[in-house]
Amino acid sequence: MGFNEVIHKNKKVVSSLNSLEFRTFIESLDDSAYQVGTIPPGFEHRADRISDLFYDTPELDWLICWTNNVSDPFQQLNVGDRIRILK
Repeated sequence: MGFNEVIHKNKKVVSSLNSLEFRTFIESLDDSAYQVGTIPPGFEHRADRISDLFYDTPELDWLICWTNNVSDPFQQLNVGDRIRILK
């Protein structure tokens, strides 16, 4: 998997977000089957809890972030946000 180095909040972060592979994956979502979910109260900023809610495991938190182009779940993933859930 590719990676990209960025400065976030004055710190160097190495991430797969915005890498070529990431952009290719995001573009392929238009062809993927997904449903739309809404983040309920108590799940905001918690990709792990959202993953557990929709996929029955907290270990797919990265998929929640990738599928929804979330680079900082602590600032994004707010109550009421509509998100893609891959089937």
